[in-house]
Amino acid sequence: MDLTTAATTATALSATAPLKVAVILASNREGRFAPVVADWFRSRTDERPDIATDLVDVAALELPTALSYRPGPEDQALLAEVSGRLADADAFVVITPEYNHSYPAPLKNLIDWHRAEWQAKPVAFVSYGGVSGGLRAVEHLRQVFAELHTASIRDTVSFHNAGALFDDEGRHKDPAGPDAAAKTLLDQLVWWGRALRDAKAVHPYGG
Repeated sequence: MDLTTAATTATALSATAPLKVAVILASNREGRFAPVVADWFRSRTDERPDIATDLVDVAALELPTALSYRPGPEDQALLAEVSGRLADADAFVVITPEYNHSYPAPLKNLIDWHRAEWQAKPVAFVSYGGVSGGLRAVEHLRQVFAELHTASIRDTVSFHNAGALFDDEGRHKDPAGPDAAAKTLLDQLVWWGRALRDAKAVHPYGG
């Protein structure tokens, strides 16, 4: 099969297969607001047949915390399971709060245990917090993911003073703006995800 035929075949498959998106929930604090934001976001992705999500919650992982640590059999099994899920993803969405002007340590730990799993894939960000809406965490993450050869999506969804924006059932009180922002983010993520998936099907990435 020549490159032109391979590219045509890959494009045809990509056009019909949903984009596999790992949604990474970055907070592990007790009483965290993260599940409210995650449920809201996934209700947006559930409306899209071009996206299939897998929720990766750092609070449920309990990964070893030092890269110099040699994991035992149990930790190796956990890492293998998480690594497989990240490797299987075509794209990522990180849902993160802002801790002390940056992002949570468990998220950095998850990122640092992996490298090839991130490469040549797009990543988008949904942030929440106080006045800044978690955007300082996002800007730090862009630098980290750039080092890992990951393409960050420009547009974000950001919730400023997030606790006051949702009702007791987890519904956004004024959804028009966030819904529009989520659509823009997801449209861009799907475009980049398909483009990079098509490219890698023809020629593996050599980062």
